[in-house]
Amino acid sequence: MGTGALSSLGTRALGAAFAQLQTTGNNIANANTRGYSRQEVELSSSNGQYTGAGFFGRGVDISTVTRAHDDFLTQQAALTRSQASADSARSDQLNQLEAVFGVGEAGLGHAATQFFNAFTDVSTKPQDETARQVALARAGDLASRYNAAARQIDTLQAGVTQQIQVSVTSVNSLTQQIAALNKSIVDARGLGQPPNDLLDKRDTAINDLSQYVQVSTVPADDGSLSVFLGGGQALVVGAQTTKLLAMYDPYDATRAVIGVAGQDGSRQIPDSLLSSGSISGLLRFQNSDLTDARNQLGQLALSIGQQVNEQQALGLDLLGQPGAAIFRFGDVSGAPVIAGRSLATNAGSGSVSLTLQSPSSLAAAQISSVQASDYELIADGAGGFQLQRLRGGVPDPAFAARTVANGDIVDGFQINISGTASAGDRFLLQPAGSAAREFRLDMVNPKLIAAASPLSVTSDSSNRGTGSVLSLDAASVGSGTHPNLPATLRFQVTATPGQYTYTWTDTSGTSTPAAWQPGQPIDYPGTTASNGFKLNITGVPVAADSLASPAVIGDSFTVGRNTYPLSDNRNANGFLALRDATLVGAVWSGGTLQPGASVTDAYANVIADVGVRVQSARASADLSTAVAEQANKDVASKSGVNLDEEAARLIQYQQSYQAAAKMLQVAQSIFDSLLQLSR
Repeated sequence: MGTGALSSLGTRALGAAFAQLQTTGNNIANANTRGYSRQEVELSSSNGQYTGAGFFGRGVDISTVTRAHDDFLTQQAALTRSQASADSARSDQLNQLEAVFGVGEAGLGHAATQFFNAFTDVSTKPQDETARQVALARAGDLASRYNAAARQIDTLQAGVTQQIQVSVTSVNSLTQQIAALNKSIVDARGLGQPPNDLLDKRDTAINDLSQYVQVSTVPADDGSLSVFLGGGQALVVGAQTTKLLAMYDPYDATRAVIGVAGQDGSRQIPDSLLSSGSISGLLRFQNSDLTDARNQLGQLALSIGQQVNEQQALGLDLLGQPGAAIFRFGDVSGAPVIAGRSLATNAGSGSVSLTLQSPSSLAAAQISSVQASDYELIADGAGGFQLQRLRGGVPDPAFAARTVANGDIVDGFQINISGTASAGDRFLLQPAGSAAREFRLDMVNPKLIAAASPLSVTSDSSNRGTGSVLSLDAASVGSGTHPNLPATLRFQVTATPGQYTYTWTDTSGTSTPAAWQPGQPIDYPGTTASNGFKLNITGVPVAADSLASPAVIGDSFTVGRNTYPLSDNRNANGFLALRDATLVGAVWSGGTLQPGASVTDAYANVIADVGVRVQSARASADLSTAVAEQANKDVASKSGVNLDEEAARLIQYQQSYQAAAKMLQVAQSIFDSLLQLSR
């Protein structure tokens, strides 16, 4: 062997040491570069040269430059980031929603209580216009607060829609970037070596994409990666991309849904395909949390407005006129009519509207009051419809679908169907969704508050028993205009000691005796369902007994039209009673009324519901963020650059370089010596 072999060894060693120094320097330079994976030169021993004395080494070869990378850890980091982004996005939105439902004096419950309490002074001084003006002002403040809360919810919805649109734009930009990197990586792999920097950039882009949507990847033999949504929709295949779209909800243009662009046009994809990522968190907040809050707010507004208007209709104002509505929903007074939303793809000409029913009519018909839910109506094409309650935008499994027809009353609203619906046509019904936004004060004159009852009752001056009037409840203000009034109630003894019967005597004659149950209201049926009333007598009246000696003339009570409304406060007391009435969310089940909640309790339940969601979302966000941070640390421990280690390697490779240079120097010296010997 000559000096050439030694020079070759030195040259190869010098090149390997230089490559290691260069790679180490690159690691140090990129120590703080996001997504950079530590690189390392892979060396291999050259095949030895055979001689009679054995194989002599020929030095070192540079095989390749690899990056410290673990596919499993990288995928876990992307997956955990996706879940953390979903939880954080929902938690951030819920924190804003919580601010809509204030507590204490800033809360809607306090405003409702203040409104009902204002009728205390009206009840004490029904003729005092100042007390009436205060009650009217409280009513206006209540309506304004509900309007403000509804506007805040609408603002949150607009913000969510905008965030989804911005996020979709970012997703499309990242998928295009991944597709371009796929092409560059495929081209670079044709040279026979892995393009480490391009691979790092692609991993970083996929990790960034996972912030918005959960994705899975499938490697191809050419080095490209196909990227799919969590549920299987392709986003990137090789260098081709599928564009994600932020579309308008086919029922509601203020809401966003996710779709994809295809050769046959755009199509919506199910939310279930978006299992995590910030877009998934925003959609969950929009479809579940925000919708529930809007419906709960609307249910409260409807319960207050309808019950107050119904109580107002039972009385007389200071002018002696029947009570006009205090509140209205929308631009028109009277029973609120709400248009159903037709699916944009409906083929038929059918349309649906809802007419909200009065609470008293619902109780009589054993129908539940308005619930804090949306509903979907599906046509079968033969004139029939299936109604199902929704929860989070999908059918609620707790409630079975039911068949309905035009004119049916369900959960506080009548379904009005017009036109012809084709099979599969769908309609979204939101009986409570817009109520808070449309809640308005419909009265400006305090004299029009109907504090008086349309009826008055007097006890006969000759009554000798302890019987007294506990309550007199009119079916409507029309009770005061009953054509057969006045009507006199009398009690008679029966053959059974302690049991009485009663009769009504009016201008049409005397009714058939009926058994009296102490503590139970006595019904005066009237000529229609709307002009009767109920009189409740407490105590023990003296009953007529014609067989007694001398004959006993029974106690009597006479009911007639109220001719002195100025000093009457009985209907004002009815307003006060609404404060504690369980008028929110009553449900009929199996022929039994499951009472709802009072306005104060119902609002407290809403606050509790939102609060639980906030705490749950916050805990989930904290946990998933911690998991994502740990996953990033695991990736960093495998792929990250440790400057202390690189500094040690730098010294090691520097010494290798110097040793290789010394080897060349020795080879040169030997060569020079050989030249001298040959002269």
